[in-house]
Amino acid sequence: MLGPVEAWLGGRPLDLGTAKRRGVLAALLVDAGRTVDVETLIDRVWDTGAPAQVRSALYAHLSRIRGLLTQVSAAGVPATLDRRSGGYAIDVDPERVDLLRMRRLVDRAATPGVPDEERAGLLRAALDCWRGEPLAGLGGRWMAQVRQGLHQERLTVAVSWAQLELGRGNGAAVTGPLTALAGEYPLVEPLAAALMRALSATGHRSRALDCYAAIRRRLAEELGVDPGAELQRAYRAILRGGDDEPAPVPAGPPPGTVPALLPLDVRGFTGRSDELAQLDALLDAAGRQPTAVVVAAVAGTAGVGKTAFAVHWAHQVRHRFPDGQLYINLCGFDPARPAVEPGEALRAFLEALGSAPPRVPAELPAQVNMYRSLLAGRRVLIIADNARDAEQVRPLLPGAPGCAVVVTSRNQLTGLIAAEGAHPIALDLLSGDEARRLLGNRLGARRVAAEPGAVDEIVERTARLPLALTIVAARAAIQPRVPLAAVRDELRRAQRSLDQFTDEDPAADLRAVLSWSYNALGADAAWLFRLLALHPGPDVTVPAAASLAGLPVAGVRPLLAELARAHLLTEHAPGRYAFHDLLAAYATELVHGKESEAERQAAQRRVFDHYVHTAFAATRLMMPHREPVALDPPARGAVPERLADRTQAVAWFVAENAVVLAAVERAAAAGFASHAWQLAWTVADFLDRQGRWLEIVESQRTALEVAEQYGDVTGQLVAHREIARGYVRLGAHDDSQRHLEHLLRLFAEQDDLPGQAGVHMNLCQVMQARGRSADALDHALRSLTLYRQTGDRSGEAKALNSVGWTYALMGEFEQALAYSQEVLPLFVQQDDATGEAATLHSIGYAQHHLGRYQEAMGAYRRALPIAGGLGDRYHEAVILDHLGDSHHGAGEVAAAREAWRRAMAILNELDHPDAGQIRVKLIEAGAGSG
Repeated sequence: MLGPVEAWLGGRPLDLGTAKRRGVLAALLVDAGRTVDVETLIDRVWDTGAPAQVRSALYAHLSRIRGLLTQVSAAGVPATLDRRSGGYAIDVDPERVDLLRMRRLVDRAATPGVPDEERAGLLRAALDCWRGEPLAGLGGRWMAQVRQGLHQERLTVAVSWAQLELGRGNGAAVTGPLTALAGEYPLVEPLAAALMRALSATGHRSRALDCYAAIRRRLAEELGVDPGAELQRAYRAILRGGDDEPAPVPAGPPPGTVPALLPLDVRGFTGRSDELAQLDALLDAAGRQPTAVVVAAVAGTAGVGKTAFAVHWAHQVRHRFPDGQLYINLCGFDPARPAVEPGEALRAFLEALGSAPPRVPAELPAQVNMYRSLLAGRRVLIIADNARDAEQVRPLLPGAPGCAVVVTSRNQLTGLIAAEGAHPIALDLLSGDEARRLLGNRLGARRVAAEPGAVDEIVERTARLPLALTIVAARAAIQPRVPLAAVRDELRRAQRSLDQFTDEDPAADLRAVLSWSYNALGADAAWLFRLLALHPGPDVTVPAAASLAGLPVAGVRPLLAELARAHLLTEHAPGRYAFHDLLAAYATELVHGKESEAERQAAQRRVFDHYVHTAFAATRLMMPHREPVALDPPARGAVPERLADRTQAVAWFVAENAVVLAAVERAAAAGFASHAWQLAWTVADFLDRQGRWLEIVESQRTALEVAEQYGDVTGQLVAHREIARGYVRLGAHDDSQRHLEHLLRLFAEQDDLPGQAGVHMNLCQVMQARGRSADALDHALRSLTLYRQTGDRSGEAKALNSVGWTYALMGEFEQALAYSQEVLPLFVQQDDATGEAATLHSIGYAQHHLGRYQEAMGAYRRALPIAGGLGDRYHEAVILDHLGDSHHGAGEVAAAREAWRRAMAILNELDHPDAGQIRVKLIEAGAGSG
């Protein structure tokens, strides 16, 4: 790292591959032991030039790096690349990485009580870790920022080491290394001062004076400034014959110039205990690393309380900064005022520190020098509030230890974190309890306790956003006799509007505050933010956002990243973005105010097409023999996702089912009738496997209503069948039978034989559930006849299995076994995993009741992984229950208990009443309820 990014094993170099792969490795190693999220890795390595398939490229590099580390570990050097929640982390022995080793050596040297000789040796060893230009050959903004920070670390180590050796009378040891470094860094004054002292101490007084003349000339020509106090002090000492004058003891500021600029602490400040503890820990850790300046970067969305948090903490610790507290609002997002330039902020700070305006230099570099000189030796707390970006803040950072800086921003300030080592602190929405305490602090605990239901709804409708809560609390405080239920009712009437959060003061007007972040966006990111109001939620992936906008995935990724950096979106999981309800309300206002009806309709069609076509592909992969529905081609600009196999299909539904269900409601409300029922059809099979039958009924009711409203006959037929499926699972057999008989009449009127065959299959299931086995067998046989007439081999196989299962329910186990064994090869041949699992279950059930417990267990064990792979949780639980029965019948009580426990755990997860029956089995088997 401290040179070209290279790896060596056993004295030979390892092939790290391309520059991008070395960049990925470097981006992980800089934060070794800590998780680096995927988007951060992409930003660090690809900057703004990420290709369309950047994630695939990243994962390929990560795979190669993992293979490389496996090779290293096999050679006895433990190193791993781990996938963690939100990203990736490298765990490696710090002694094996030059950058990490260097920092550990410096930390050890800073430990109190270490003798000077040992400290000098540690710092010299740290310097020896450098092999040239750090991160050589790796380009990009982030790499450049880290490289700049590493250069500064090197210089700090070099000067500290030189001062130690000079203090020990060992100037000869440092002359050569400092001369080489001064050639690389000709404008660094502390380095030049140390070299001058070393040259003078070893009898090279004239060379020391030449060194001073050279740097003085360079400073004048390139920066327009004179040498600083330390360099001049070294120069005067050499002129006097080498006796260095003592450094002046930093005097306290003149009377009246101890700045105390903190704003008023926030009344009723609530929560944030973890984040406050992080700041406290940073301050405490500074004592263990006396060369460090504490810098914290506090980020969060508009209205989340960043200023209140920073100011509250500053008041808590102000006693630890006796030389003053500086505060400035940098106005990074204030539309009424331009952002404060660094020079303007420095002039304000310099004056607060006692510098008369005429003495403040005009040029920024000179201002920085004066500012850092004034802070040297002092303990001052600096709050830089509402920063636009890292560049606005960098000149305000002190150059010497003792001070602490807290920066707040709506942006993530990744540059400040990477290059200056700022500690990131992310402020999220308040928890429910914190939000209630905030209202209690503002309105009185008694008033809040008197109406807990109203308070809970106020908390929910304000999205737990501190600014919204304080606005509501202020209005309620003005009217102490008005019940909080009335305040809640006002918020209810407002629905998705910000009208209840307005104020004459722009800083307390939620719409105005949100607009400051929005107005700072680029035009394309602002446009995407507006369109995201049309997404059904609760969260959106990159491909879905691309479809909404009609852009390629590569085109939308940087826009989402910009919104996340501005905290107008939150990437709560890798590649998944969301915003809270009040941001959604603001985006809704904007999209209706700035986009035409035609533009909104087109965007909605694209995103509904995205979900319909992706969900259709997923359900076909999960159940390829399910009778499909016909779809129109996706709209131009829609980007359906490509799913490779059944595993990816199940994973997609696990991640997206909540979005698909929300899309059913949104599509119906927006008049996209076919999209509504098609989306409901696609997700029904997944919900069935998860045991979420009430959601099947609710989504299909919506689909049926909109299909009837728009006269979509196909949609009505599909919805009736799926509603019946949900009802039979819920035990509402009358309702299920009513829908199916109505559907059978519709198919008969159309002379639709395949449709009738399918309904007879569904009626067979209803009759089985009602215990009417003879009627169930009649429907199964009629279904079998119809499928054979139409030549539908897949349907025929399903009907044969239904016949076999019905015989099993009738106690005709030999016949059941014959039918099931006949049909099993058909399902295997057709690659119908659902049918295969169901048939193996039927075989196991029949074998069990014939007393062939080992054969039954064999069938169940074959069926289990198939059902599990399909994500069919309910069927998996039923198979486990019956497997337990077979174990118990064979006298294997412990194995029976284990199978029943697993079944009960699934059914409890599904909140299914059958869990009670299994609990009884466990109790009767002496296992307790688990």
